[in-house]
Amino acid sequence: MPTPQSRKSSNKNGGDRNQKKTILLVEDDTFLAGMYVTKLELEGFRVLLASDGEQAVILAKKEIPNLLLLDIVLPKKSGFEVLQELKANGATKNIPVILLTNLGQKEDVQKGFKLGAKDYLIKAHFMPSEVVAKVKRLVK
Repeated sequence: MPTPQSRKSSNKNGGDRNQKKTILLVEDDTFLAGMYVTKLELEGFRVLLASDGEQAVILAKKEIPNLLLLDIVLPKKSGFEVLQELKANGATKNIPVILLTNLGQKEDVQKGFKLGAKDYLIKAHFMPSEVVAKVKRLVK
């Protein structure tokens, strides 16, 4: 595991071993987004933030993150639409996606998994630290 010092000089050896994993967080609630960005950055992740579905698709295709944390209720394009579009694209289809939402109906959960989500977390049921732990397990 890299030390904080080796993380700072990750390009010195030219290898990818010390590169930070990139998480694309798609969340339109600025308070929640800020909280998750802070938590993930403190855990050593590089975090990209999209506040709507269209922006999420553009960033995911451009950056190819190691994982997407995706809300469902979003402006411009729903999380389900984002998930469907990314899974249909050869370059982004293998990006693991965790749906992080307040939608807890059985139909929504089933739809999320059917579209290819690796996990489905209901915001009210998970502390941010638990969400970060799930992210860490999926990007190992």
